[in-house]
Amino acid sequence: ELINRPEIHYLAEMMNFPGVLARDEEIMQKIQHSKNAGKPIDGHAPGLTGQALKHYASAGITTDHECCTIEEAKEKIDQGMKILIREGSAARNFDSLIPLMATNPTSLMFCSDDKHSDDLVIGHINLLVKKAIGLGYEIFDVLRSATLIPKIHYGLNNGLLQRGDPADIVVVDNLQDFNVRETYIDGVKVAVQGKTLLESVKDDAPNRFYCKPVESSQLKVKAQEGKIRVIEVVEGQLFTKATVAAPTLENGMVMPDTARDILKLVALNRYGESKPAVAFIKGFGLKDGALATTVAHDSHNILAVGTNDDDITTAINLLIENNGGIVTVNDHQQWLLPLPVAGIMTQNDGYHSAEMYKSVEMAAKRLGTSLKAPFMTLSFMALLVIPELKLSDLGLFDVSSFSLVPLFSR
Repeated sequence: ELINRPEIHYLAEMMNFPGVLARDEEIMQKIQHSKNAGKPIDGHAPGLTGQALKHYASAGITTDHECCTIEEAKEKIDQGMKILIREGSAARNFDSLIPLMATNPTSLMFCSDDKHSDDLVIGHINLLVKKAIGLGYEIFDVLRSATLIPKIHYGLNNGLLQRGDPADIVVVDNLQDFNVRETYIDGVKVAVQGKTLLESVKDDAPNRFYCKPVESSQLKVKAQEGKIRVIEVVEGQLFTKATVAAPTLENGMVMPDTARDILKLVALNRYGESKPAVAFIKGFGLKDGALATTVAHDSHNILAVGTNDDDITTAINLLIENNGGIVTVNDHQQWLLPLPVAGIMTQNDGYHSAEMYKSVEMAAKRLGTSLKAPFMTLSFMALLVIPELKLSDLGLFDVSSFSLVPLFSR
């Protein structure tokens, strides 16, 4: 029903690539409905190469934005896929992939794929255009990747400065810096000199937040034989490493260990009553306090990471109290950006939200994290289709085996 609507231009991000490879019935029905509607199918296949990639592309997948290396991207182009060069707040692949502009310019587009509001205030696709041209790539190849190719590939209804088209125009200062001076949509000026002319809309905030506050005792992990599985974050990437470590014990309980940068990670289903899922993670670098968010792909449950149970509990309960948001806490302070619309959006002006987010992120960095985008990184720790190890509300999930695995590895 949805794919046949004219305002739906494509099937976005076929993220369950194992389901495509296994030709899962429900997945293949979605793909077939899209083909029947004559609409392209977006891909999402990090690290997929060889026969598995051929099998994936043969299902009708037309793009990928998860490439980390130029070799992977070229292999996907050879399979007829277009490559979206991504530069988000956490995942950054522009530098690795931009050389393709010299060899495969008609197979490229630009995207952000998760960019925080404070980064959006600075710029968006225009920054990638500026950077590419500054590196010496042909200006019209770059502009084509930013405008014409996505328009044609996705069947978008924006204008192309042709007779009879909607007047959708971005006015820039020059063709080197690409600072946006004015923006027009269908002939109406909607932004000037970096300021929006659109009014904020204050409607009721739809939401689903049915979980109850948690207690710190629910986060405790009893020691067992063997080592613990640990999710290891990779800066600038969405994939993680699956490692193991000897647990740090106190009174028979497994504890976070800031000296080894092994922190506690918690996922809580926010759509009903359930027990928190608890695991351990390396790479956040916090020395104190906790972070939590309800922007947690793809189910948008509550995710929290922290150095101790009390602060993690406080962070989770703040999000429950506010029906969603992003928060940093320590034992005496709290920094919160509420997200009351579905737990992932705000009704406030984007520039105001950017300032609020910045204060929450700066607090996180004062508590020790060295990650460039700690909350964006945290949001992907529950995304069960990006290798290697992630945390769902039901427990640890091994993407390679596509199954739940126990915390203790014997």
